[in-house]
Amino acid sequence: MIRKPAVAGQFYTANPSLLAKEVSGLVGQKKEKIDAIGVISPHAGYAYSGGVAGEVLSSIKPKAVYIVLGPNHTGRGKPFGLDWQRAWKTPLGDVKIDDELAGAILKDSEYISADRACHDGEHSIEVQLPFLQSLNKNFTFVPIVISSADAKAYEGMGTELAKAVRASKKDVTIIASSDMTHYEPHESAKKKDMLAIEKILSLDTDGFLGAIKKYGISMCGFAPAAVMMQASVALGAKKTKLISYKTSGDASGDYSEVVGYAGVVIYR
Repeated sequence: MIRKPAVAGQFYTANPSLLAKEVSGLVGQKKEKIDAIGVISPHAGYAYSGGVAGEVLSSIKPKAVYIVLGPNHTGRGKPFGLDWQRAWKTPLGDVKIDDELAGAILKDSEYISADRACHDGEHSIEVQLPFLQSLNKNFTFVPIVISSADAKAYEGMGTELAKAVRASKKDVTIIASSDMTHYEPHESAKKKDMLAIEKILSLDTDGFLGAIKKYGISMCGFAPAAVMMQASVALGAKKTKLISYKTSGDASGDYSEVVGYAGVVIYR
């Protein structure tokens, strides 16, 4: 079975040759790549967030497998849903799911279950794939929707993912797909986002979740980010780097109401 792209022709062009050219222009040509355990990458239309996504994803070493965690914008399906046993199509070709790692996660997880409904129509994971396809011609992935929950659930899922990755003995990077503050003036958005980013760079998941709540930071993928952080720490992460931060105003020129985008790498 195949999952057809939901936002090709909207968030990014559906023309394969034009998409390849666009993504090629967005990814950096960094010679030294970080061996990333975890990443935060944005998921808006490429005209707005593509520069940040391209910078962060081209800053890491290509991996054989990616676990891509995204929020649920549609409200469909299960709260923690893993799409299993079908390939995902993009204009650049099909990407296969790593059935072995996906099966191991499903077998042992208290929280995550198999579900396709939460992925159909959801863009947050899909928009990462053309970048990964451009940077790595041969990989598999595991797509998981992570909805809002409590800190215990995030810690539990992070621990479960780390355990499955260790047991697989595969070279894996976990990508949390998220935009930052939504629809505030540029300076307000940037100020709030930096409060959250500071906690991410400190690998302080509790502090990060506390900042999201205390300052009302409308980061749509804070739940995937929290799970990714927990998993990364469990896998031995100790270092972090903010690769890029921009807002939609940097692309549109309209700073009155923006969305923030951050690219962060977590590594050993």
